Amino acid sequence: MSKNLTASQGSVSAPPMRDGPWIVKVEGDSAGGRESNPTGDCQDPEISRGHFRRFRYEEVAGPEEALSRLRELCRRWLRPEMHSKEQILELLVLEQFLTILPQELQAWVRKHCPKSGEEAAAVVRALQRAPGGTSLQVQRLDPRTKS
Repeated sequence: MSKNLTASQGSVSAPPMRDGPWIVKVEGDSAGGRESNPTGDCQDPEISRGHFRRFRYEEVAGPEEALSRLRELCRRWLRPEMHSKEQILELLVLEQFLTILPQELQAWVRKHCPKSGEEAAAVVRALQRAPGGTSLQVQRLDPRTKS
């Protein structure tokens, strides 16, 4: 029996499947060891996320290498061998939540290192309720009006 991964999973044809445990091979740094921790085993997820988000096409020789490098950087950040689908989704939602916050508020929340969207929302709510926190409050705008 063989299994093909969908386009969202990388359009890669997997080898024939057998019953029993799977062995997952994590390959080393394909970029020639540019980073001090090629496997990323102990690397801070925030550092790994930064590497993934700052990667540029110009850093590699072509499209195939770019895709390979992005997959590698994404795996280092999201660590699918250690995290469930739900945990990975929570990381992505948390990142997007932080991204949509106003910059001052985003910086404040990031300093508190929230591990979930709920933690990040609680930090925002606490800041909005705190005396003196009003200058960083998120302004709710009516989408029908222009600011």
